Amino acid sequence: MSNPKLKGICRLSVIPVKAEASDKSEMVTQLLFGDHYEVLEESNDHNWYKIKIHYDGYEGWISSQQLVEISEGFYQELNHSDYKIAVDLTSPLTFQGKKINVIIGSILPFSSQELFDVETQMAFNGASGSAGQKRGYAYLEQIAFRYLNAPYLWGGKTPFGIDCSGFTQQIFRICGYHLRRDAWQQAGQGMAVSDAGGALPGDLAFFAKKDKRIHHVGIILPENKIIHASGYVRVDLLDGEGIFNNDLNRYTHKLFSIKRILKNEV
Repeated sequence: MSNPKLKGICRLSVIPVKAEASDKSEMVTQLLFGDHYEVLEESNDHNWYKIKIHYDGYEGWISSQQLVEISEGFYQELNHSDYKIAVDLTSPLTFQGKKINVIIGSILPFSSQELFDVETQMAFNGASGSAGQKRGYAYLEQIAFRYLNAPYLWGGKTPFGIDCSGFTQQIFRICGYHLRRDAWQQAGQGMAVSDAGGALPGDLAFFAKKDKRIHHVGIILPENKIIHASGYVRVDLLDGEGIFNNDLNRYTHKLFSIKRILKNEV
């Protein structure tokens, strides 16, 4: 049943977004607190809504019990707001009488325009930054290392479970840059770098299999290193061939391309 006018917002710490309208279906991405979306479809049993996330256009299914409806006007205001974004791993938030631990990368219920309808006392105890402010490499590295050793989780976007493109998307989002959700989509963004020798810290490195399908992405660090989510968020060596894993003593990913996203690279 179609319901294209319904809009919603995430007001839980994290909500899984499924490939199909079933608890047994794989998770394809996640909503973090403050992410907003539009509803595309309702399941026949009324237990699931298919949504399109505003930030990256990603589609999937969420439980109807986790939907919080907002007005069309509020939805449009959110699209143009200079909102705040959480930068601590977790931060306590009291919102509309509920205590929630919001996760790094969450959109906070306050902005310069006071967009959120705070009907009761709201209190936030944590660090935040402006999601619209573009930051340089030093800040990006600082944020990236907050996810170090986070376990790999397909579809994950948090320091308690994250995939390779969710990691890069979240880091760059906190630093004021807009990346799409999947690695192959991110590979179509930014300025091409000819080879590993011309790469700068903060560039994105993409990796492909023999069929040239991109399946992995990471952030280049100084001294020929890369931080990426593979098993867990880790730092490995990078050269023109690809990622060399010291633990396994072999190359694990073949380098395909490098893209520059940061405007002020240092």
